[in-house]
Amino acid sequence: MSGRSAFFIGIALCAVGAAQAQDPPPPVAAKKPHEVTAPFGAVRQDPYYWLRDDSRKDPEMLAYLKAENAYADAVLAPTKALQDTLYTEITGRIKQDDSSVPYRKNGYYYYSRFETGADYPIIARRKGTMTAREQILLDEPRMGAGKGYFAVSGREVSPDDKLLAYAEDLVGRRQYVIRVKSIADGAMLADAIPDAEPDFAWADDSKTIFYVEKDPTTLLGKRVKAHVLGTPVTADRLVYEEKDDTFYMGLRKTTSEKYICIILQSTVSNEERCTPSADPEAFVVLAPRERDFLYSSDNVGGQWTIRTNWQAPNYRLMTVSDTDVKKGRAAWKDIVPSSPTVFIENFQPFDDFLAIEERSEGNKRLRLLTASGKSSFVDADEPAYAMALDVNAESGTPWVRYTYDSLRTPETTYEVNALTGERRVLKVQEVKGYDPAKYVTERVWATARDGTKVPVSLIHAKDFKKDGSAPLFQYAYGSYGYSTDPYFQPMLPNLLDRRLVYAIAHIRGGQEMGRQWYDDGHLMKKRNSFTDFIDVTRYLVDQGYARKDAVAAMGGSAGGLLMGAVANMAPQDYKVIVAQVPFVDVVTTMLDSSIPLTTGEYDEWGNPEQQQWYDYMLSYSPYDNIEPKAYPSLFVGTGLWDSQVQYYEPAKWVAKLRATKTDRNPLVFRVNMEAGHGGKSGRFRRYRDQAEYMAFTLEQLGVAR
Repeated sequence: MSGRSAFFIGIALCAVGAAQAQDPPPPVAAKKPHEVTAPFGAVRQDPYYWLRDDSRKDPEMLAYLKAENAYADAVLAPTKALQDTLYTEITGRIKQDDSSVPYRKNGYYYYSRFETGADYPIIARRKGTMTAREQILLDEPRMGAGKGYFAVSGREVSPDDKLLAYAEDLVGRRQYVIRVKSIADGAMLADAIPDAEPDFAWADDSKTIFYVEKDPTTLLGKRVKAHVLGTPVTADRLVYEEKDDTFYMGLRKTTSEKYICIILQSTVSNEERCTPSADPEAFVVLAPRERDFLYSSDNVGGQWTIRTNWQAPNYRLMTVSDTDVKKGRAAWKDIVPSSPTVFIENFQPFDDFLAIEERSEGNKRLRLLTASGKSSFVDADEPAYAMALDVNAESGTPWVRYTYDSLRTPETTYEVNALTGERRVLKVQEVKGYDPAKYVTERVWATARDGTKVPVSLIHAKDFKKDGSAPLFQYAYGSYGYSTDPYFQPMLPNLLDRRLVYAIAHIRGGQEMGRQWYDDGHLMKKRNSFTDFIDVTRYLVDQGYARKDAVAAMGGSAGGLLMGAVANMAPQDYKVIVAQVPFVDVVTTMLDSSIPLTTGEYDEWGNPEQQQWYDYMLSYSPYDNIEPKAYPSLFVGTGLWDSQVQYYEPAKWVAKLRATKTDRNPLVFRVNMEAGHGGKSGRFRRYRDQAEYMAFTLEQLGVAR
């Protein structure tokens, strides 16, 4: 998932404290003349443009952000006790000394485990059996100690099982450094590869690492290079360079580990280039890029399995042998044909069967297809749920591991035998003091203004009465084709036990209802995402699920754009809105190709260098459509080092709102000075942030503590 899609993710509950009579006056940002021009001649005035400082060092800008944080502290001070209560409730449900279900690969069992009170996991393995001596691969609590931000990604063990490569980010800007350590003695090698993506791959020689080098300005992956351990990074061999800035770049190995593949991805086309990992010299194109042609592949047992939209809007699965793969898609053969109602989202090949993630009626389900052609579905017992393939590192097994979630049911890890149908539980996520029997989950369908039926996932207390008296918390995302599944979150009981109804609006712009659902919610149809959200709110109020004057809304990243648009279009429908890292300055950002992600997203939003796109984007851009009118209470969050939605977008939005809106409702702007797009790192730190905006939200809704 690329771009401004990577924020959500889970129940993003947000909040802002009620304005008190003794609150200090809010910060006032200076206005400075600045013109933003489009190539065709359009000119807009942007008096807050000065808040942009790519170095993050301008004293005046930093002073303004610090003033906003001080103001937020003052406004939120009366909610401090509630914040502490919420934080204690949330963290009290989390099993502190938790561990993942081990998975087997090359004779080792890999897992992660948390120690009590730790923000980061210990990554470990055992050889042959889980009773063998533990080898600690990464002691992340020690590595992250004392750091304002710390994240590890892309862990890969060398084919000879002796070395570990991993990517480390100490800023939150996703500019990783790839490091290598010896597993036996823990010694760090001198090799350090800066400005890299966190996905990389070992060649079979266990001394060559293929990686993606980032452009330091746009943060786009631009070049694939090969680094040989013990040699200078400056001497790394250039393998491939991408000239088209609309494509993102990644690297991966196939399940068979026979091939290393360069993945080139744009919104409407992609390309995969693969080479044998035993002799990684020439990368062969599986199918050349072509507009409106998408595919992804994997390799097991001498066969490639390919998911593609080629003559199949909801995708189909095809296959081609290792010997015929160079012939291109003319040699591809159908395994699973396309369906007008079922969307194929993902797959995992095994030696004797395929595991397939499908979306049907808004739910993500799992289908198993054996080599003999027998097809079966994994059962689910709730109306709204999500299944997802888990780690399946080895293909020579009849067992496939997957997870099951719903808003009511904590994550459960299963494995099912594709040949016999036997299913067994591997782990149920422990949630202390939680009783799912106290709650009910529903799937309802709201009618949008154009007649479209929009699925909505709901959860509420079992004794809830649909009489229009309950407060509502509504979440959505609705961009990039990213589907928002109804996963369980440990903070949900905080709302439900305070008699709130929680709803996820599966609005157009995702792919919950298939590819057309996405096509009807982006580019020139983007406004459907916003009106769907509003129409879901009105449906839930009309049907008695919620009280009209007690509705909270939340979205982050591109979902923050949704919140900004909704605040402009229907402020009267919401008591409080939380917008986290919101993409709210759409036109200005998309006019500037130096800003990370811009060029890769023309097919998501449009290119405002052309007037038709400029005019349409300008019609909904939250920053450009602020009016002198009453707005809901607002909580806005950002990170100074955000690489996906730059901090100055919400900063400008907040400054303009303060200068323009006519109400006295609180507007709180929380700036994390040490984090990026996902907020603070660490298992428990993020719950402090959630407790803050949840407390604000509950206070605004008038919900008892």
